[in-house]
Amino acid sequence: MRTEQLEYIAAVTRLGSLRRAAEELRISQPALSETVRNLERELGVDLLERKRSGATMSAAGQELLPHIVGILDAVDRLRAAAGEQHRIRRMVRVGTVNAATVSLLMPVVREFRAGHPLTQVEVVGAQQSDIHRSLLEGGFDLGLVNHLEGDDMPAEFESVELLRGRPVVCLRADSPLAARTEVSADELLTEPLIAMRSGYVMHRYVHRLLEGRSPAFAYSTDGAEMGKLMVAEGLGLTVLPEFSVVGDPLERQGAIVCRPLAGERARVLLVLRRRRARAVPPAVRALHDTFVRRARRLGGGTGPAGGEDGPEGDGGGGADHPPHPPTHKGKIRAK
Repeated sequence: MRTEQLEYIAAVTRLGSLRRAAEELRISQPALSETVRNLERELGVDLLERKRSGATMSAAGQELLPHIVGILDAVDRLRAAAGEQHRIRRMVRVGTVNAATVSLLMPVVREFRAGHPLTQVEVVGAQQSDIHRSLLEGGFDLGLVNHLEGDDMPAEFESVELLRGRPVVCLRADSPLAARTEVSADELLTEPLIAMRSGYVMHRYVHRLLEGRSPAFAYSTDGAEMGKLMVAEGLGLTVLPEFSVVGDPLERQGAIVCRPLAGERARVLLVLRRRRARAVPPAVRALHDTFVRRARRLGGGTGPAGGEDGPEGDGGGGADHPPHPPTHKGKIRAK
């Protein structure tokens, strides 16, 4: 067994494709495929499930993945101790529903990059269900997702609350509803509604808020970032967690504003998730802790979800444009 065999299988698992892994590793796909086959024959198990849509870790491979990651991390530590100058680069993949991008995600990536210049961070926008699936399959290391307060936490993940906030109506500054101090659910039906597609927590929330009623005209889009751009261009209004609007460049420039929903007490939590594993790569752990530190500086109620012990970490520095302070702090309790 050779170290590069383990590196190859880790790359295929992370990228979900033999072709993409071959491109990143700068080897031919047949050579990569043969190397993986040789490792499978040596171990006596099929590590990958090969499909037309890509390659994913098999059940047997998922059981062995923590050991593979542990060996690679041990090799890195050995090389560092020996003073090797050309350490293997690592990549951490983060799936996000595009929530709190400006106030949290971008500063975290910047801070992590400063302390880990050889580790790449790949940020991928996706629906929550896709993020959960990729976390389980090893395609994502961390996931940033929204969660409605009171909903059960999925047991297969370690979940940490980063931020919480009210659902708010995101409007153009010149909208007639922007003059209101709050907007009712009925008033959402008076303008075109820019809704998140099915699969997003905010899609489910708005459907529940409107009790099945539909506006005269509605758009459907992926993620808060596109929703805010559509609002700024005058296409309608949307409903988002306040931590996805406050501090956004469009909000700071006055192109969009947000107003609370009348009589609504629901809270949306921004949760950081990772798959439960005995061995967590140091780079993943470091990025995880950076998210927690940044959220604390924003006034977030960082704490374990579902009663799990949260990561420790501290750090200084202030937020440039923090969202409104959370209205409630503490642990998330699964009901």
